[in-house]
Amino acid sequence: MSHTRRPVKEIDQPYENEIQTSDGEPSKKVTKVYSDDSRGQHEESSSCTKQHVAALILARGGSKGIPLKNIKPLAGIPLIRWVLRATIDAELFDSVWVSTDHDEIEREAKDGGAQVHRRSAKVSDDKSTSLETIKEFLEHHPEVDVVCNIQATSPCLHPHHLKDALELITKKGFDSVFSVVRRHHLRWEEVKDGESSCTCPENLDPANRKRRQDWNGELCENGSFYFATKNLIDKGLLQGGNIAYYEMKPEYSVDIDVDIDWPVAEQRVLRFGYFGKDKPKDVKLLLCNVMGCLTDGQMYLSVDKEEMLSFNCRDRAGIHILKREGVEVILMLASEDLIPEALADKLSKRMGCLVLQGVDNKQTEVEKIMEKRGLQWNQVAYLGNDEPDIDCLNLAGLSAVPSDAPVVALYAAKYTCHSSAGHGAVREFAKYILELKMKDNS
Repeated sequence: MSHTRRPVKEIDQPYENEIQTSDGEPSKKVTKVYSDDSRGQHEESSSCTKQHVAALILARGGSKGIPLKNIKPLAGIPLIRWVLRATIDAELFDSVWVSTDHDEIEREAKDGGAQVHRRSAKVSDDKSTSLETIKEFLEHHPEVDVVCNIQATSPCLHPHHLKDALELITKKGFDSVFSVVRRHHLRWEEVKDGESSCTCPENLDPANRKRRQDWNGELCENGSFYFATKNLIDKGLLQGGNIAYYEMKPEYSVDIDVDIDWPVAEQRVLRFGYFGKDKPKDVKLLLCNVMGCLTDGQMYLSVDKEEMLSFNCRDRAGIHILKREGVEVILMLASEDLIPEALADKLSKRMGCLVLQGVDNKQTEVEKIMEKRGLQWNQVAYLGNDEPDIDCLNLAGLSAVPSDAPVVALYAAKYTCHSSAGHGAVREFAKYILELKMKDNS
């Protein structure tokens, strides 16, 4: 997507009240703004002293609105992994940290490539502030000069947002930078219960209501990140000194706080989320296990001693949709699955795709299939469910497991289905593949 670049501009209406520092001195007013549309426009300062810049993601385990929301799967990926991927791929930071008090969050952080600071109980309760937690981190890491506090609940963050914002400190000399989004909300004064006064408009003239296109709107913090120098934080401030804001487009400004935010965020992240440097190419092939993916792993035996399989019609529909969109589907059976050849042939006809039997060394067999079709791993999607699938789950451009897969497979997959094996997991992964193809094409 192309971006219209625009130069740095002066703020139309500076703050009426200056921001006070901890020593009572007013900070300098915000004088400049950068945005998504001004990428690459920053001028380097002539002298730049090397500073230790640390990315810090705060992720305590005691979230009340959504329990353990920081590791709850969003579009099949633990929430914290979305911002971790963007942070690490930005290749800007001397160190990347997650501050947490929870073992599971620590594991996810380390698996995602971050170091972990185990925060104390003193800064882990509901009343603890971000500033208090950051100050504790700095006490343990005095080598850090700039802290980039990145919110785990902003899954549509991209590396270029971080790069452009950080340059405002490292190259332009600002002391603090935070992310904002432009909103066109008309605000009215709140009337408290028991008060008899009438409400009053706060940012509009009811007699002269402007159309949206005739109003620039207002800049609101979107909570994606807050960057500040150590010197400023030592004074008890995250926003102060020479302040700049970085304007993000609304489609990237997603913040998850309560349950109702979750389904909206899942749809948004599939369209506007960051999927990594090595984006999967146009998927040409889906490989899927029969037992434990297409089926729930159970075999049925009739009174006539006939062996039977059960599958979900939604999964068959998912296979047909993929084929219609030009994606070949191959189903796989291992030798230990003990499926009679006649039953495998019947399954192949019913599903309308090839069924391979005796696939025991998954990676070797898949690579033979890829070589025959002239494909690379980033053109392959893989739906597995257990330890023999781990290598393929790691290598495939897109990979997934049903929700009831063993932990070892869950950790290897790039996407975890909400649906369980035999109950719509194939259909769900098919939908995910097609949504990413649509995103790539757009």
